[in-house]
Amino acid sequence: MSLFTLLRLAFRVIARNKARAMLTVLGIVIGVAAVIAMVALGTGAQQNIAKQIASLGSNLIILIPGTTNVAGVRGGGGSSTTVDVDDIEALRREVKSISLIAPANRQQVQIVAGDANWGTTVQGTTPAFYTVRDWGVENGAPHSDLDEASMNKVCVLGKTVATELFGTDDPVDKWVRIKKVPFRVIGVLVAKGQSPMGTDQDDTVLIPFSVYRQRMAGTQRDQIQAAYAAAIDANSAQAAVDDMTAVLRQRHHLRESAEDDFSIRNLADIAAASREVSESMTLLLGSIAGVSLLVGGIGIMNTMLVSVTERTREIGIRMAVGAKARDILVQFLVEAVVLSAIGGAIGVAFGWWVARLLSDTTGWVTVFDPGIAALAFAVSGAVGVFFGFWPARRAARLDPIDALRYE
Repeated sequence: MSLFTLLRLAFRVIARNKARAMLTVLGIVIGVAAVIAMVALGTGAQQNIAKQIASLGSNLIILIPGTTNVAGVRGGGGSSTTVDVDDIEALRREVKSISLIAPANRQQVQIVAGDANWGTTVQGTTPAFYTVRDWGVENGAPHSDLDEASMNKVCVLGKTVATELFGTDDPVDKWVRIKKVPFRVIGVLVAKGQSPMGTDQDDTVLIPFSVYRQRMAGTQRDQIQAAYAAAIDANSAQAAVDDMTAVLRQRHHLRESAEDDFSIRNLADIAAASREVSESMTLLLGSIAGVSLLVGGIGIMNTMLVSVTERTREIGIRMAVGAKARDILVQFLVEAVVLSAIGGAIGVAFGWWVARLLSDTTGWVTVFDPGIAALAFAVSGAVGVFFGFWPARRAARLDPIDALRYE
């Protein structure tokens, strides 16, 4: 028989018991839909993480003063101030694998503009910060080397702060008070959204580092809370980390056996770790979804065995009029594949709908991958072949005489 005839017979048999057929393919539908939805969520999460990490800056390297160790109790990164302004100057001067480095000291303050006020983070940093963090200004301008040298009291607002203090009005050339000191707004930063740690990057105010040291640092004017450096290119990131580590260890007079009193993080390492976690979660969820495919396959096998039993006399008649065992095997195998393919097609559509629903109702980023959908559909067909082979083989091996006598 031709493939078209086999398919027509398969659809005719399935149409006789529509309810049983739909219940049979339900496991396939759930399995394929779960795979599509989970992969869409996982891919969306990976892209979102990549976007958030990219928002931190290009070829970014983060330097944080080291940990304390008092009576065996270790504090986290930044729990001691082991890096100072001279260290930053030494890194800028001696480490050739970085193009720029910018200190970034910060503290929580209440900023006031007219009758409005907002609690935010004020960061004192140098003009290099904008390049290192790849953070542009959508309105106005960033503070300059002249502002830094002249200690001009100017500030650049993050998008969140600008909205909270001025609403839809343009804040440029308006005044705000930070710790009772008036600052002129000279720019508004481009919105960056959440960081990989879940914090709002736009809830910040940038002021010249020299002004921060004079007005806000108190007695720790020379201490650095964090610094951001940019490697000269992506391939030099690890070399930059090694070079920075060597310079700081030498300046801090650390013995070879002593631990670093600072930490340096390469953005590529952070990105790789985030991708690994996301991929592991996607694999885990996909594996769980694969169990549904297994259950669906067993359901198809059970249904096909019942079908063989119900159609034993029909099989005997076909063999009596000349059908070979191979013809019977192919016929039942095609029926199993059609069943699973119907489940796979419905599952792909349902999985796409679930992914869209999750995206619309929860705000999660989902990415529908046609390649994964095609693979899931192909796997559903393979499930039909695998689990339909035994019932088909059992039908093909029936004795024609016994089959004709079957009641």
